[in-house]
Amino acid sequence: MQKLKFQEPVYTYHIDFVGHVNNIIYVQWLENARVKLIEAMGLSIAQIAVDDDILPIITETNIQYKKPFFLSNEVHVEVWVSEIFNVSANFKFRFRNEKGEICSTAQQKVLFIDRGTQRPSRKFVKYRELFEKYLLKDSEI
Repeated sequence: MQKLKFQEPVYTYHIDFVGHVNNIIYVQWLENARVKLIEAMGLSIAQIAVDDDILPIITETNIQYKKPFFLSNEVHVEVWVSEIFNVSANFKFRFRNEKGEICSTAQQKVLFIDRGTQRPSRKFVKYRELFEKYLLKDSEI
């Protein structure tokens, strides 16, 4: 299938006292990437919440830091869906610098819950085909 690719800027307020991008900024980039991926599917978080009372919640985040980003770097982001289940999906991310070097990789597990009950929602299966457009197995990357 396909990945979504885009760039993230590095701002001065992203830089920590060591001189590189602070680790928490990567979590913000993960959020941006997930939202952009859902928008690329023709959806929005608000639409899913209002139309079907479904909310995505993050149940797990893992980030591997391989090389730091600095203020002068370009950040190239790749995001895709790595697994789809009845009430959840797993996302993978890759961050490269302008030289194409992998600086970080990440994975997130997202559970789709009912807005009212706060319990896992099988209504998510309605969107399965849209998520499958961005589904890539590790062997395909």
